Amino acid sequence: MKRVYIENLGEHVGEVAELRGWLYHKRSSGKVRFLVMRDGTGLLQGVMVKGGVSDEVFERFDALTQESSFSMTGKVKKDDRAPGGFELEVSDVNVIAIAEEYPITPKEHGIEFLADRRHLWLRSSRQHAIMRVRHRIIKAIRDFFDGRGFTLMDSPILTPAACEGTSTLFETDYFDLGKAYLTQSGQLYAEAGAMALGKVYCFGPTFRAEKSKTRRHLTEFWMVEPEVAFNDLNDDMELAEDFLEYVVQNVLKDCEKELKVLERNTALLQNVKAPLPRISYDEAVEMLRKKGINFEWGNDLGGTDETVISEQFDRPVMVHRYPAQVKAFYMKRDPQNANLALAVDVLAPEGYGEIIGGSQREDDLQALLDRIKEHNLPQEAFEWYLDLRRFGSVPHAGFGLGVERTVSWICGLEHIRETIPFPRMIYRNTP
Repeated sequence: MKRVYIENLGEHVGEVAELRGWLYHKRSSGKVRFLVMRDGTGLLQGVMVKGGVSDEVFERFDALTQESSFSMTGKVKKDDRAPGGFELEVSDVNVIAIAEEYPITPKEHGIEFLADRRHLWLRSSRQHAIMRVRHRIIKAIRDFFDGRGFTLMDSPILTPAACEGTSTLFETDYFDLGKAYLTQSGQLYAEAGAMALGKVYCFGPTFRAEKSKTRRHLTEFWMVEPEVAFNDLNDDMELAEDFLEYVVQNVLKDCEKELKVLERNTALLQNVKAPLPRISYDEAVEMLRKKGINFEWGNDLGGTDETVISEQFDRPVMVHRYPAQVKAFYMKRDPQNANLALAVDVLAPEGYGEIIGGSQREDDLQALLDRIKEHNLPQEAFEWYLDLRRFGSVPHAGFGLGVERTVSWICGLEHIRETIPFPRMIYRNTP
């Protein structure tokens, strides 16, 4: 007999099928017993009627506990009232493993209790929905770049130097070669890829030893970082807004069921379409001051500042041309104003903050050497990066999108810890 997954039951109505999974819950009503199975693709209610199965099979109902694994066989029926929209007229049940008393119950649990049992918490309907949305976001990311002629370039996780400042580096001994660091970004290596292949993206885990406990921060997170030769800042912004529209609209189309489980109001997500509004850093500062915030020009935007700015728009907003002093060494200065960097941040609405950070990169060798010295970075560690300017330098630009912040925003989550299967934060590195 062919094994069937719950999500494919619509193809087997009227047929006898076998399904395997775990007991979500059960109940009985006289001579009728109901088993709700989950198999990772959905929920299915199985119905056993006394006399319709052998006494031995009927009694197996009593042995099953929450999260016990089992198989059930029966005829597939369409039933809109049942969980998942289908029902199984059970003819056989086979127990695979009886679960011990399950620690996570329908009652309210504290976040630390659940976080300590993250390996089990992932089985809940809410976490299941979040992981499915995350999966669809990642697929959309890859589809967008793959469909536009980009080449995936995997960048190293162990690096010889900082990319985003030396204060947030995870350090380790690297054999006899001294110190190595967990990457803060794959961008510098993506630049090398762009000089070879024109349009590339890297996609992998990144690490920031930032002592932050906010609902927006993880110490380990995933970033996708496209880099394009001959692009300037305006090209970079156009790519970013097309990219965001593609990702969000595909998730809305394919994850309707999951977003309903999360009770996500998708009205603002429907608005995520290019072109996105663009404002300069100067305009952002003026906006903050009009809202009564005593913001000093030259500071970076904080979480509260980003929220106030994003509240003025019904979709993500692009803030460009930041003070160079608050941006990374590799960002090109504005030829119209050397105090500004040709940088852009994309701020999500509803208080979710920066989801994209990008810039035109410094393509002039001497200017880049000056920046490295200004930031007190070891030039020898960047000689390979400087070679990109020595041998056929061109204007180029790119950005990075944090997957977890994007998941948090699209799902409407209160805290970023639910966006990744096993979150790493300054106070947690287990399970």
